[in-house]
Amino acid sequence: MSSQAVAPRAVRLVAGLKALYPNADCELRHKSALELLVATILSAQCTDQRVNMVTPALFAKYPTANDYATADPAQLQELVHSTGFFRNKAKAIIGLAGALLEKHRGEVPDAMDDLVKLPGVGRKTANVLLSVWFRRPAIPVDTHVQRLAGRLGLTKESDPVKIEFALRKILPEEDWSAVATALIWHGRRVCSARNPQCDACALRRDCPFPKRL
Repeated sequence: MSSQAVAPRAVRLVAGLKALYPNADCELRHKSALELLVATILSAQCTDQRVNMVTPALFAKYPTANDYATADPAQLQELVHSTGFFRNKAKAIIGLAGALLEKHRGEVPDAMDDLVKLPGVGRKTANVLLSVWFRRPAIPVDTHVQRLAGRLGLTKESDPVKIEFALRKILPEEDWSAVATALIWHGRRVCSARNPQCDACALRRDCPFPKRL
């Protein structure tokens, strides 16, 4: 599938997504880059709604990177327990906080190369920070973006990193963040993994998904 073949549909899909979700934004509640970083790590294999139930108490107890770096692992695990994989998530948060103190004076860096060197931070999480907090063009590829990029025929790639770079080639840079967020919203509200609402989908005219009506 060449980018030239996809381009006309991509233009229409971008317009459709913008019209459907003009105010789409990150649904993880946060007031700082550190809060967003922690919340994004907790959101792995967990819903944003669940994370938002956990983070008020978490953020109140650990407002700075130093607070996380010196946290009692058992107490941190207890606070994030309901998000799943709580031991690994607590370990990653403590580790990244230590790295922030050691290399970035406790502040969250605004460069991809620096972000992905933090414990527990991959390209998806880094792109969330760049897009949502630092307002840079970025494409966070979560499970929804991964699924919809394939269903909408935007790429045949299945690896999240390859999907990110494939989408970069066919989407205008100024639309990267907005389209990625709109895809997440559409995936949650219409194009679900098991029971996509194809008959109610405003994008169906340009969607080659075989189960669409």
